[in-house]
Amino acid sequence: MSNGFSMELCGNQNSWRIIPEIKGVFSLERTGECIEADGFQVEVRNRLCWTFTGQCDMTLYPSGQLLIKTTDKSLAEELASRHLSIWVQQDL
Repeated sequence: MSNGFSMELCGNQNSWRIIPEIKGVFSLERTGECIEADGFQVEVRNRLCWTFTGQCDMTLYPSGQLLIKTTDKSLAEELASRHLSIWVQQDL
């Protein structure tokens, strides 16, 4: 997939892993706060990952990868696009 990310169906086909094409150091805190400001609730917030609930459950990792727990591929694609165009924040 293009648009700045690749998307892989995970495990038991109930989730999608979004892998940003851009490399660098991502800010979990700033990216997590952007996701939260977009209407998702933070469930877990630590240095290894942040988890969210909302339209679906999601897990954000320090690598910038996002695990989207849904069987709805179009929802996963929409959230992946929002992740790369709005949410993701890099530490420069």
